[in-house]
Amino acid sequence: MSYIVESGASTSRRARRRRALITLGIVVLMLFFAFWYAYSYIEASGAHRSTAAPATSTCTATTAAALTPAGVTVNVYNATDRSGLAATTASAVRKRGYRISTVANDPLQKIVSGTAEVRYGATGRPGARLVLTLVKGAKAVKDSRTDSSVDLVLGDKFTVLAPPPKTKPAATPTTTPTC
Repeated sequence: MSYIVESGASTSRRARRRRALITLGIVVLMLFFAFWYAYSYIEASGAHRSTAAPATSTCTATTAAALTPAGVTVNVYNATDRSGLAATTASAVRKRGYRISTVANDPLQKIVSGTAEVRYGATGRPGARLVLTLVKGAKAVKDSRTDSSVDLVLGDKFTVLAPPPKTKPAATPTTTPTC
């Protein structure tokens, strides 16, 4: 058998070529990811849309009636050990014009140490503002619900609803510009 003997110079040349190819591959890979990141950034910002129609600014004023208690659906929950508290409170809330959906013990079984909690989702914020006026010292708690219902959760310090306003302001329509 015959072995091919290489000189030290050709072995080091091969090692240098290998290192150069590896380095070149890493640089090309880094450039690819840099361009990909830049493209995704431009894509997300919307700056690539050169064919978009020019935006015209036409604002219109829409008139929306102010929210009334009849437009708010309230769930009344009892978070205390007092029996019948939710039922009697729901009856009083219904007399004030609110729609009552559910009357029960707190489904979250949370301890409410204050007077009450008013739980609502993103679309229930206007209704929650109205329900907060029913109980002095009530705390607003935003949750992840998708409907506009509002929960009135009665706590340990709850005794009675706040007195209704003596004079009801006329429901004046509010004008909101939409652009």
